[in-house]
Amino acid sequence: MKYRVVHHTRYDYSQSVVLAHNEARLQPRATAVQTCTATEVLIDPPPQQRAEHDDAFGNRVLYFALQEPHRQLAVTAISEVEIGPPVAVGDSPAWDTALQLLVESAVPETRLARQFRLDSPGAAASPAVRAYAAPSFRPGRPLLEAVADLSRRINREFTFDPESTSVTTPLSEVLAQRHGVCQDFAHLAIACLRAFGLPARYVSGYLETVPPPGRARLAGADASHAWFAVYVPDAGWVDFDPTNDLLPTDRHVTTAWGRDYSDVAPLKGVIFGGGPHTLDVSVDMERLD
Repeated sequence: MKYRVVHHTRYDYSQSVVLAHNEARLQPRATAVQTCTATEVLIDPPPQQRAEHDDAFGNRVLYFALQEPHRQLAVTAISEVEIGPPVAVGDSPAWDTALQLLVESAVPETRLARQFRLDSPGAAASPAVRAYAAPSFRPGRPLLEAVADLSRRINREFTFDPESTSVTTPLSEVLAQRHGVCQDFAHLAIACLRAFGLPARYVSGYLETVPPPGRARLAGADASHAWFAVYVPDAGWVDFDPTNDLLPTDRHVTTAWGRDYSDVAPLKGVIFGGGPHTLDVSVDMERLD
């Protein structure tokens, strides 16, 4: 599947911003099934400084600075990406056996994966999180079967509610109220896996939406999305989408991954001035096939 993805972000400030430093993680990254064939990021007003680098997780980062007063900032990322069929997922060891393999393995990829066993600000293990995850992790259960069960339970037991949380809502509140959005469900799954010592990472990207039968596709109605991946020793990372209770397909575009949302926010920075502001975000995924 081939897509053109347009991600538009616009800030309108009530007062002038006199200085702004920003980082954007908007370029789809290369994976085993995904290739980004073209990308550009348009910024208005034009920044006085602009540079690119890869972060610690291999995500492409665009840094830019605006050093002149402005009341509006528009950032538009336009990318073309090609996604192949999902990689077949084979058998996996028991999750408790996988723990031992994680400790003993000298494979470089496995050693790097160990860092994702550690807590992070948005996805920290706790007794309550471990208690929630426990029914999925019976001793001897295959790792991927246990993770699929956990993902399915989150999908069924939590209500998708975009008004119930924000990017700063703690995981304890999400677990208590059983409401949230894709970011919350990914964080919960990651924390559950880390509570059992398993490596899990946060994946940021896009999901193509499908209009109801007989309805035309609306431009800009696609969505930024988030899911998670678990590491299987000697096999690699396997993605799960708990919001939709499925393994990500060729309708999922991956932009970045990290420990949690704070590592992969599409756009973040520091501004001086600005006052109260409004934010408008739209995403459009156009099929090119």
